[in-house]
Amino acid sequence: MQRGLFITLEGLDGSGKSTQLKRLASWMEKRGSTPVITRQPGGTPTGDRIRELLLDSRSGSLAPRAEMALMFADRAQAIGEIIEPALAAGQTVLCDRFTDSTEAYQGAGRGLGSQLVLDMHRLVCGHLQPDITLLLLPSLEASLKRARRRNDRVAAQSGRDEGRFEAEEDGFHRRVWEKYREIADREPDRVVLIEGDLGIDEVHEQIVEAVAMRFSETHVL
Repeated sequence: MQRGLFITLEGLDGSGKSTQLKRLASWMEKRGSTPVITRQPGGTPTGDRIRELLLDSRSGSLAPRAEMALMFADRAQAIGEIIEPALAAGQTVLCDRFTDSTEAYQGAGRGLGSQLVLDMHRLVCGHLQPDITLLLLPSLEASLKRARRRNDRVAAQSGRDEGRFEAEEDGFHRRVWEKYREIADREPDRVVLIEGDLGIDEVHEQIVEAVAMRFSETHVL
């Protein structure tokens, strides 16, 4: 059986990842391929508990290395429980965030450096890499505004607090944004950079064009 595709979406909170992941899944389903959809942190029962701890503003005292370790614990569980079994069964996996997020947020944002994150990735993830990463990178200001407005709305409606990272100062998010650009420059064969304050339809068109161009000859999409 042909191994499935592993597609990740990356970017700051507020970049539109979740919306575009759903639209990409719908596009694939219309072509006869039903993907497995997951996210990080979260996506498994264990991962959802880790997500709650990581994103809750009350966890503000987490040490940077503890934060990174929790991200990789979540990732290891997702790989073992969801990602690897689906890929082995020939399914396409769409994942909202993967190790690029840890390199950007903990490596750059928290100042731990890329090498520590990449070493952890090799140790914990067994060299698993996405076949293609779709990096959405609108302006920093637009992303933060949308993310903070969304978190305020969710908190008001449900009482659920997932605004821990958005509460960081703008310099933190600038470092994350710049690291994402660096990753795209470093790995152009894997990372497709979709940059600028584009409309939802414009971003979707660029995503499906990139995915179709990369895989239409080898996989059913």
